[in-house]
Amino acid sequence: MREKNGFYEFITFDMAKNMSEITPVRLSDMRRDATAIFKAGLAAVDPAVAVKKHCRREKECLVIGDHRYDLSQIRNIYVVGAGKASAPMAAAMEDMLANRITDGSVTVKYGHVTDLRHIGLVEAGHPVPDENGVAGAEKILAMVSSAGTDDLVICLISGGGSALLSLPAPKITLADKQETTLALLACGATIHEINALRKHLSRIKGGLLSRAACPATVVSLILSDVVGDDLDVIASGPTVPDTSMFDDCLRIIEGYGIVDRLPRAVIKRIQEGAAGRIEETPKSGDPSFKQTLNRIIGSNIEAIQAAKTTAEAKGYHTLILSSMIEGDTTEAARMHVAIIREILKTGHPIPTPACILSGGETTVKLTGNGKGGRNQEFALAAAMAIDGYEATVVLSAGTDGTDGPTDAAGAVADHLTVSRARRMEMAPDRYLADNDSYHFFQRLDDLVMTGPTNTNVMDLRVMLVKTTTFG
Repeated sequence: MREKNGFYEFITFDMAKNMSEITPVRLSDMRRDATAIFKAGLAAVDPAVAVKKHCRREKECLVIGDHRYDLSQIRNIYVVGAGKASAPMAAAMEDMLANRITDGSVTVKYGHVTDLRHIGLVEAGHPVPDENGVAGAEKILAMVSSAGTDDLVICLISGGGSALLSLPAPKITLADKQETTLALLACGATIHEINALRKHLSRIKGGLLSRAACPATVVSLILSDVVGDDLDVIASGPTVPDTSMFDDCLRIIEGYGIVDRLPRAVIKRIQEGAAGRIEETPKSGDPSFKQTLNRIIGSNIEAIQAAKTTAEAKGYHTLILSSMIEGDTTEAARMHVAIIREILKTGHPIPTPACILSGGETTVKLTGNGKGGRNQEFALAAAMAIDGYEATVVLSAGTDGTDGPTDAAGAVADHLTVSRARRMEMAPDRYLADNDSYHFFQRLDDLVMTGPTNTNVMDLRVMLVKTTTFG
């Protein structure tokens, strides 16, 4: 392979003709392919489409999967929810139920909005909860608490719901929850660990919404943003039996060494709960869940499968690595690059042109003072590892359109990213050490900017590889 006039020339050998043929391939084409593959995955998890795929109206019957609800026997229908995708999910329910909706309210991240006619919409803070989130949660709790035996509560849940559905437990303030959230994010805690604490510091999460709605019928439609699609972790499971305990919360904060960084009121509540002096969240078998149905209507693997279809249509041999990648972001990037290296050296596990797809949600432990998110940091770590390889492109982005506390969904890098940066007198290792991947890719004009996508099924990574190696 050699570079010439912006092309990367790949020499193929025709045994029959005994001659070499030059096939030019633009790196920019590979970048466009990566973007198209990512967008195909994004389109597959459109929240409104997901709702209508799993729900339909048949005259006076609402059909959700294998369950049928006779609307003529239902007095009131309340539609509530929280998450980055809950607005388009609510719009889809309005299309089906129209004026049969008695009342409703969904809470979304600022900017993740859709026009709604029958259901109220509250914009609030994410990932750190704010006053609007508390007001929205209070409205939802009051609404479902008024539901009776002949009523139906439809709960629309998606990623981001934990922060957006914020209603502090007794003696816990919003400031306490904000400080706790920031500490957990900074220490690199997983979403399972963060949400275990959120459930035990809340009056509405961890199954407590279902308890408040009892004896009404509750149906939760859930768009998963959690590795393994654990129902009680997605948005901290407001309608799901909680599998975590106060004891688990205590182990988490002690394990990360953040006891001294959390508010005293939070530590006291966790300690008293672990000692049995505060009631646990409702568990499996609690009567609150007898009339509750929880149904996942979209997940990361669906996005990856759609991305695979598009990659194959573009001529790439494609491998789905996993939809459950988690752990340290930089280590995950190096593991992905190890697979690229194997492809280049041995042609395994798939030959070139190759596309490796993965999903999930990694974590970043903050050690610097920069700006970025796990996807931008993944792309930066990968860029450093693929420096000098043959034609390789890595795109990592969040399906929600927001990577960490930035306006970028992620970033795209290739095997020339590091050399480009050095020509601009940028030191990639310093940016990585300072957790400043946003400004690194901003200078290179390589941020992936989608704006709010109104969906959220974790992250999607696309790695494309082309080579002159023959076997």
